Amino acid sequence: MLEHVELFFKSIFIDNMVFATFLGMCSYLAVSKKVTTAVGLGAAVIFVLAVTVPMNWLLDQYLLRDGALAWLGPEYADYNLSFLSFILFIATIATMVQLVEIVVEKFSPALYNSLGIFLPLIAVNCAILGGSLFMQSRDIQTLGLAFNYGVASGIGWFLAILAIAAIREKIRYSNVPAPLRGLGITFIITGLMAIGFMSFGGMLTGGGDAPKEAAETTAQKVEEIKIEKEAKENTVSYNNAINK
Repeated sequence: MLEHVELFFKSIFIDNMVFATFLGMCSYLAVSKKVTTAVGLGAAVIFVLAVTVPMNWLLDQYLLRDGALAWLGPEYADYNLSFLSFILFIATIATMVQLVEIVVEKFSPALYNSLGIFLPLIAVNCAILGGSLFMQSRDIQTLGLAFNYGVASGIGWFLAILAIAAIREKIRYSNVPAPLRGLGITFIITGLMAIGFMSFGGMLTGGGDAPKEAAETTAQKVEEIKIEKEAKENTVSYNNAINK
């Protein structure tokens, strides 16, 4: 359970798709002019990541990686289809994006029109493919952890685009210098937010080992003091013996 909680918060705050790896910046910048539009696209990204990362985990475990086909029989144990990872991952993502596009067009035409070309472009959003590739490179062990990672990564991207959309709506009424208006000030704010998110780096690292290390350091110092005291006492005893 602790592993799930740690992965969840780490994926949102520490390994944020936008502020840590700067993935999905095209949609992040283009669809963040209004909060309502940003919320719609962010929800779509959460759904696509939540579905595609576990599905691609299954593909990686039982089809793509070296020896993954051993479940078909011993003669298939030496097959390695990892060179098909990009093709199959993108195919899975494109399928889910098409499903999202159909649902949004059916139930929310206004949101569908406001998102425009950027809704089908989720299929080639590097943040979506990055979620599956990071899952593969980090060797996530279980399907539950893969689903957790997909949802958390989507939430992290959602929070990023929601935050910048809210700020851009307020900045519209601010006195921004002419050369920085538009994308200029947006990039600056994104960089500052990324620096702010870096402060979460120590949130889930080092906490468990710190008390143990402190105890070991204290015990070592006590032992050094004891040895030094014994050495002084031996020196005093030796000097007294010589004087006698």
